[in-house]
Amino acid sequence: MAVYSMTGYAALTGAVEAESGTAAAAALRVEVRAVNGRFLDLTLRLPDELRAAEPALRESVSARVRRGKLEVRVSFDATDGTAVRVPSAAELQRLATAQEQVRAWLPQATPLSVAEVLQWAQRGASLPPNTADALLALVRRALDELQAARAREGERLALMLHDRVHRLRTLAAQAEPLVPQAVAQQRERYLQRLHEALADARVDAATLQERALAEAAAYALRIDVAEELTRLRSHLDEIERLLHQGGEVGKRLDFLIQELHREANTLGSKAANLELTRLSVDMKVLIEQMREQVQNLE
Repeated sequence: MAVYSMTGYAALTGAVEAESGTAAAAALRVEVRAVNGRFLDLTLRLPDELRAAEPALRESVSARVRRGKLEVRVSFDATDGTAVRVPSAAELQRLATAQEQVRAWLPQATPLSVAEVLQWAQRGASLPPNTADALLALVRRALDELQAARAREGERLALMLHDRVHRLRTLAAQAEPLVPQAVAQQRERYLQRLHEALADARVDAATLQERALAEAAAYALRIDVAEELTRLRSHLDEIERLLHQGGEVGKRLDFLIQELHREANTLGSKAANLELTRLSVDMKVLIEQMREQVQNLE
């Protein structure tokens, strides 16, 4: 399965054919914009005439998209802007009756003009009866394009994450031999202190040697980062597995990135030399880059 970014854009225009002698044809336009978000946050911007299609649209979108902040904007226009629909006698009668009732309660209301009557009639004729079905079909096509765009962006993000994983493995391999070296250096320092103390005849040699070895052992335990490096490699393995698996992996990857950051922090706190400190800082930089990009994955 592909790894999907939560960022994408798609726009489509479709024609709605009118039924013979009933309504003017209309052109629909659908725009879908998506950015990252913790959950699915869907906003529908529909003309009032298409509000009845909102539940079906929400169901269609939620079936395809799990996370992200989405805005679906729908507009329509009559394909023939010069056509003027003249209301029938029955429609004019209903409109006149409505006007009389309004003016009975509101005598100061302005009477309808011819332009307002024709505008009212044109609005009522601008949407053919099959507009809702055409809108659903157009939204599904727009979602297909959106998902394709999100998949392309997700592929680029996955490549970046694979690269950072490889570089983190390299840094971990460089850090591993530094700890035994630091332990050996510290042991030599303890032994040097032992020889200096032995120069003082008042100090017992056996006692000093035992204490020096104990301090060296305690130091080795204190700076040992083998467990941190093992867990770090385990998290990197899981990240690569999720990227190969695809699908909705954003939240799991976000958790693993937090764990990587924890191990890098511990590695830095146990750093016994400048080189190990530098490697820890380099790891944190790479992990932060990964965290920023994982925030965009579904």
